[in-house]
Amino acid sequence: MMSIGTPLMWSLFVAFVFVALLIDFFAMSKQGAHKVSMKEAGIWSLIWVAVSFVFVGWLWWYLGGSGSDAAARAVANTKALEFVTGYLVEKALAVDNIFVFLMVFTYFAVPAEFQKRVLMIGILGALVLRAVMILIGAWLIAQFHWILYVFGAFLVFTGVKMWWAAGQEPDLEANPALKWIRKHMKVTDRYDGEKFFTIENGVKVATPLFVVILLIGIVDIVFAVDSIPAIFAITTDPFIVLTSNVFAILGLRAMYFLLANMHERFHLLSYGLAIVLVFIGTKMLLIDIYKIPVVYSLAFTVTVLALTMILSLKIPPKKGESGGGAYPFPAKKESDA
Repeated sequence: MMSIGTPLMWSLFVAFVFVALLIDFFAMSKQGAHKVSMKEAGIWSLIWVAVSFVFVGWLWWYLGGSGSDAAARAVANTKALEFVTGYLVEKALAVDNIFVFLMVFTYFAVPAEFQKRVLMIGILGALVLRAVMILIGAWLIAQFHWILYVFGAFLVFTGVKMWWAAGQEPDLEANPALKWIRKHMKVTDRYDGEKFFTIENGVKVATPLFVVILLIGIVDIVFAVDSIPAIFAITTDPFIVLTSNVFAILGLRAMYFLLANMHERFHLLSYGLAIVLVFIGTKMLLIDIYKIPVVYSLAFTVTVLALTMILSLKIPPKKGESGGGAYPFPAKKESDA
């Protein structure tokens, strides 16, 4: 599969991610367990977004975007647009991911000062998982072109399912993963600091924090299965696919604390995400008939998400309406409400 990624570019990117995670871990360790303020979350969110756009600016320049070679400029412009479109799609999907995280934290009453560590572990798991799935996806597409149609149909199905689930309050109690954990593991109902296991009546038992970690991991898997086909509908270049995913994920923890208290304001966002997924899936299904330009995909994605966010602020949510689609978990039936 053709890629703009050279050994030098891959090495620089991996080194950057490693340094970024070290800085994040160092900052978290130095601060200790504490409740993240809106100001802190806002600053870090802006930093991660700025770093992402600095990266795409550097990528555009490195590929010859500012040079005199017309062919190099065309490649640089295309790849930069692919990165920005993929980044925005993954960032938008991450918002729905955040709403599910919030639901899990609320259900288990996770203290605010412990949420930071859980999210950091979840982000590490998501990074590893995305890298593996992207490599597998790139190999499958290179070997079997028809897999693109499978991805496209899956995205359309996911979009329709998300539209159906949008606005419904998810029922975590009915989640089969949670039922399995409770059946096969002794879990206490109290927290013991940031420990995942504690001793209760002389027996080693899991704390609710460990269960939360497991559920966050399951959420990561579910969202990775959705997001990987979405980015491959925009570009099949492994370098752009992986970098746009990673940059979207790196700012996830800060974005969670920024949006945790604002999820009800964006109660229509899941409808917008559903429309975007159906559009991207349709684009993938039409790939051999008509290739929708990347700039059109970017404009459509930005327009739909902006409109749903604006409408969310204009139209008050209905009673009991959830901020996110929360499709990894069963929706609560009206009779259960």
